[in-house]
Amino acid sequence: MSAEEAPLVSVVIPVHEVRRHLGDCLDSVLRQDAVSVEVIAVDDASPDGCGELLDERARTDRRLKVVHLASPGGPGNARNAGLDLAGGSYVWFVDGDDMVTPTAFGAISAKLAAGRPDVLLIGFRELFPDGGSAPGPGGELLRSAPAGVFTLADDPRLIELTMTAWSKLFRREFLAGLGERFRAGIHEDIPVTCAALFAGRLAALDQECYCYRKSRPGSFMATTSADHLAVFCAYEEVFCLLNKLAADGDPVATSAVRSAVFERAIWHYSAILQTTGFGVARVGLPGLVPRDKRRQFFQRMHDDFERYQPAGYQVPPGARGIKFTLVKRGDYLAYELLEPVNRLRVSLLNR
Repeated sequence: MSAEEAPLVSVVIPVHEVRRHLGDCLDSVLRQDAVSVEVIAVDDASPDGCGELLDERARTDRRLKVVHLASPGGPGNARNAGLDLAGGSYVWFVDGDDMVTPTAFGAISAKLAAGRPDVLLIGFRELFPDGGSAPGPGGELLRSAPAGVFTLADDPRLIELTMTAWSKLFRREFLAGLGERFRAGIHEDIPVTCAALFAGRLAALDQECYCYRKSRPGSFMATTSADHLAVFCAYEEVFCLLNKLAADGDPVATSAVRSAVFERAIWHYSAILQTTGFGVARVGLPGLVPRDKRRQFFQRMHDDFERYQPAGYQVPPGARGIKFTLVKRGDYLAYELLEPVNRLRVSLLNR
């Protein structure tokens, strides 16, 4: 593909057991004509007929390329396979059970043209299993981000945005130059996301461009599993990279960035350990961490607090500060007793 023919955006879609939602996902991308796009759908050996659906759609739309993997390797492996084939100036990793909004590409195109950032941070909307929806968290951070192109050192709070590949567009050559591949398992996009935020020229788009199906039955982020302990290894990579950048004198490795990354990690751990997982308002749901692994998970939180706490760090005020204090003390019993209070507080706020 020549530079003249290259699309602006390569949309890479990892696909596994999402046939119910896959048609909507493809429609949301392929029905937009505001910019030139190519779509690379990677069938991760899905057993539910996703591959056949993709092949059928590809026969009627030349923008859709389908890759069939011989055995399932997880979303990270599927993203890597799609990225290797991408020819667009930018890459957008869209999950096969989610959608993009009708006006997403027009707004994205304008923002990319304005500054040619390495990473574009976008807003999103959450879709719930009961049919409801709500703006995704992080809108205020996007609205208050610096205008134009900037670095993470200019606004370290942006590390608080969701640690997902789908909430960002990456300049393809920049991402390839990082040498970072998506990891196996879950929480696989945390090291890639942080490496890009540390190294990149960033821009923020305060607009809902993506629709994320939250707490979808069967998804990794709605399934109780000991695999969620992988989040600690993911952040270990992040802190190792941050230490290397500091040792090399990189201007992004400021004390403010280090404190922001530390708080993000501890708060991310806390969100995973919530008794009702990410569906905190729906009290009947099981947690993401199995009951017999919760104490182990909390101990890892405490160990990381001790290991990565920046010099002179002060816990934040309010409910977050209470949680952080209990993690710092290693007070598992008090932390667990606090959860019912937090559930009631969140439920009342939602109402």
